[in-house]
Amino acid sequence: MLEELYRQIIEQVGEDATREGLLKTPQRAADALRFLTRGYRQSVSEVLNGAIFEEPYRDMVIVRDIEFFSLCEHHLLPFFGKCHIGYLPDGRIVGISKLARVVDMFARRLQVQERMTVQIGSALQEALSPLGVAVVIEARHLCMMARGVQKQSSKVTTSEMLGKFREDRRTREEFLNLLHLERNV
Repeated sequence: MLEELYRQIIEQVGEDATREGLLKTPQRAADALRFLTRGYRQSVSEVLNGAIFEEPYRDMVIVRDIEFFSLCEHHLLPFFGKCHIGYLPDGRIVGISKLARVVDMFARRLQVQERMTVQIGSALQEALSPLGVAVVIEARHLCMMARGVQKQSSKVTTSEMLGKFREDRRTREEFLNLLHLERNV
């Protein structure tokens, strides 16, 4: 079905869908869209896969520079960037690669950056029951770079602060300051 729709799109933009270079494009485009939206077919529990462990550690855990790609729901154009996650464990920690997998799960949907930021924070708060979760996303949007205002250097930053990160200014500032440390580690 998707393949036929892509063939029609190719024809609607004025191309010959039977041209050699375009013969397999509908199948490749359909496969790419299925891959880019695979987050709809995943759940937080599947992604975390039981990798939550009892551990008395209570200081801040930060994973920064988690790269992601998503599709803007308004134009179906990519937006991409980095996600930074911090949490304050309350007797439970999560395997750090699982944080990146949660980011990918929400990124692989038709999205707006603001919603994606909240979804990541809420999912981690619910799954881990930590003292707090912080999520900051920095991204570039092709819908703004390649069309419309065509601003190549613009970057959008969004944040979600939950628990102690929202309630305690010092905790929030510590997280944000740690994000700005030298990134060449």
